[in-house]
Amino acid sequence: MAIETTGTILDKIVAARRVTVEHRKRVLPLVALRMAVEKGKPLPVRDFAAALGRPGVSVIAEVKKASPSRGLLRADYVPDWLAQRLDLSGASAISVLTEEEFFQGALEHLRLVRPVTSVPLLRKDFVFDPWQVWESRAAGADSFLLIAAILDEALLAELISLGRTLGMEPLVEVHTRAELDRALAAGAMIVGVNNRDLRDFSVRLETSIELIEAIPEDRIAVTESGLRSSVEIARLAEAGFDAFLVGEQLMVAEDPGAALRALLGREAN
Repeated sequence: MAIETTGTILDKIVAARRVTVEHRKRVLPLVALRMAVEKGKPLPVRDFAAALGRPGVSVIAEVKKASPSRGLLRADYVPDWLAQRLDLSGASAISVLTEEEFFQGALEHLRLVRPVTSVPLLRKDFVFDPWQVWESRAAGADSFLLIAAILDEALLAELISLGRTLGMEPLVEVHTRAELDRALAAGAMIVGVNNRDLRDFSVRLETSIELIEAIPEDRIAVTESGLRSSVEIARLAEAGFDAFLVGEQLMVAEDPGAALRALLGREAN
């Protein structure tokens, strides 16, 4: 089992994440983390898969302060206020960026968002160690992101299985047909096609169109990144996608709730 390398900035992000995770593991060993989850009173798991599979347009609204491609997105970043606003505006789930160095996130943001929202929470990070899955559950996440580009099939399958053991069905992200094949072979049930190439951050909505036919109908298909209008969402829904992950379009809007309602084709209040 291994972390895959890409020879790009993605490797730099993952390398930095490994240093952080190793430090956290020394502070809070896995045995103690597991005990906190198993012996404590963890928050009930909200059903992420069910939230995305309901009729109509399902949007995973993402809260994040910054990104490597665009820098600072929102100076007045208050994750709990933003998440609550998006929840009330029709989000089916909320994605919370928790990576510190490149996205200016924090695990604490997830803990702040949990009590003020009613929909499932996705932990958006670079997950490659079982310890991080336990950490996600302890922090109140209902699902977590797995990036196929950085995980070999064996590790991907292990992390998917652990997530299910803890009641969390992960979102497995792919960008190419090879990654999609690996994700399906590992047992992914929620497949996200990232229109942004994490190797150079270029965005092509056609990536989703090209891959949707290869996603089995019994899987939940999510399209991610670059979605800016209800027209684009309608086009991708017609192509076969069940859910839509939108972040930057909402974070740069003066009123993220109104921006989400516009994407959903609803009138702003």
